[in-house]
Amino acid sequence: MNRNLSPLWLVLPVALILSACHQQKPTIIQQNPYADDYSDITPLSKRALWGPANVHDPTILKTDTFFYVYSTDAYYRKRGDNFMDIDEKMGNIPIRRSKDLVNWEFVGWVLDSIPAEAVAHVHAHTNNRGANNMWAPSVQFYNGKYRIYYSVSSFGTNASYIGLAEASSPEGPWIDKGCVVKTDPQSVMNAIDASVITDANNGSIWMHYGSYFGGLYCMELNKETGLALNPGDQGHLTATRANRTYKIIEAPEIIYNPELKQYFLFVSYEPLFTYYNVRVGRSDKPEGPFYDYFGNNMADTTNNYPILTHSYMFNNHPGWSGNGHCAVINNEGQYFMLHQGRLAPDNLMMVMHVREMKWLPSGWPVVAPQRFAGISDQPLKKKDLSGNWEIIILNDLEEQSALEQGQIPPGGWTYNKKAFNLSTEISLHKNGTTNHEDFKTWSFDGKYLTLGETVCAVFNGWDWENQNPSIQFSGILSNGSSVWGKKLTEKP
Repeated sequence: MNRNLSPLWLVLPVALILSACHQQKPTIIQQNPYADDYSDITPLSKRALWGPANVHDPTILKTDTFFYVYSTDAYYRKRGDNFMDIDEKMGNIPIRRSKDLVNWEFVGWVLDSIPAEAVAHVHAHTNNRGANNMWAPSVQFYNGKYRIYYSVSSFGTNASYIGLAEASSPEGPWIDKGCVVKTDPQSVMNAIDASVITDANNGSIWMHYGSYFGGLYCMELNKETGLALNPGDQGHLTATRANRTYKIIEAPEIIYNPELKQYFLFVSYEPLFTYYNVRVGRSDKPEGPFYDYFGNNMADTTNNYPILTHSYMFNNHPGWSGNGHCAVINNEGQYFMLHQGRLAPDNLMMVMHVREMKWLPSGWPVVAPQRFAGISDQPLKKKDLSGNWEIIILNDLEEQSALEQGQIPPGGWTYNKKAFNLSTEISLHKNGTTNHEDFKTWSFDGKYLTLGETVCAVFNGWDWENQNPSIQFSGILSNGSSVWGKKLTEKP
C-alpha cells in the first residue's frame, strides 16, 4: 500500500459531558475512531479488531440492545500474509453488532456452510463452477422470528438462488428454510441481492431483487413462511437503466418513510470496484412503480437520478471508490445509510461507511458527506456556517476501460485523480455571498442551507480527513447530481 497508517484501530470511548441541569451536550472525540487502512489486521485471527473492515453489501437490523449488520462473504487478503492463520473453519455471512453505529464487534457467522440445495442449483448450470460463498444478505424481523435472505451464485452468470434462513435470535442459531426464488441462464432476471419490505397498509410482504441481468424485480412473499407467495413466481420488473446490456444496476434496498408515506427504492449503478454509486426512486406502494427525481419510471430504459454517493476525494486523503450496495435504517426517526467503501489506491480493502441521512423539503433523501462518528446534531445559527468549506459535486465519471459484464476487467483500474469527484473550496461570506461562480449566494433558516438555488440538509459531524468536528451539508442539484460540503475548522 502507498499509505502508512496505524495498524490498529484506535476505538475511543464516547465522552458524554453533562451540564448542571443534566442536559446532554455534544459528543466529544479527539481522533478518528478507526484507521481506514486495515492491512495489518487482515488475518482471520485478528477479526476481533476488524470493526467495520471487510464489510461488503451490508444489511442492518436494530434490537433493544444492538444494531446488527450482516454482509457478504468477502475479505481483504493482504498479499504475502496467511489469512487462514488459525485452524478454525469459517462460516458464511459474517455478523457484527454495535451499540452506537461506530464501534463494531465481530460475533460470528449465520451458517456453518452453504446450503446444499443452493450449491446444487448453481452447479447444475455452470459445470460445477461458483457457489463458493454467500452474497448480499437481507435481514427482517417478523412475528418473533429473524429472517435472513441470502444469495448463492457464480460470478458472471444468472445461475443464482435466493434462500431463507430463520432464527429466534439475531445471533442464531439459524435454520435454512429453502428456496425463495432461483434463476438459470434462460431467465431474464438474476436471483441475487434481496431486500424485503412489509406494506404499511395491509401487511403484505414484498421482496425486491436482481442485478445486471434484466434489471431489478419484485415478488410477493408468504407472510407466514417468508418464501414465495406463489411458488415459481419470479415477480415483475421495477427498475432498469440505459445501456443495460453492459452497464450495472443491482443491489435494491427498499424502505418506508412513515412521515412521507412513501417507499424509497435505492439502487446501485456501475462496477462495485470503482464507480459504484447509489441512486433512488420513490413510490406510494412497496411493489412500485417507482419514479425518480425527474419523474421517470425506473422500469423504463433511462438512467435515474438523484446520485446520492459516488467515487470521491477530499483533500488529505487518497480517496474512496465503490460507494454502493447500501442498507438504510430508520432509527426512531433518525435515518442512516450503510454501504461499502473501497480504499484507494488499490480499492481492495472494504470498509463499511455509515452516513446519516436526512430528507429535503422536496421529500428526497440525501446523505452526509462524512461517515458518522457519534456526533449528534446541535442548534446552529447563520454565523456558524460562514467561513471556508470544501465541496464536492458527485457527477457521473467516465470509465477508464471497457467493461466486462458491467465490471472492471483485471488491470482496468488506474489510480489517478480522474477516477474521483474532486473537492474545491468555497467561502461563505457573512453577508450571504460566496466566492464561487456557480453558487453566488447562500442563506440558512436554522435547518436548511440554500446554496444558490440548491436546498441542502445540514449535519453536525466529524471531518475524517482532518480529524476535526465539522458542520456539513448535502443537497441535490437541478441536474440530479448531489453536492457535498464540509466546513474547514481548526483543531479545538
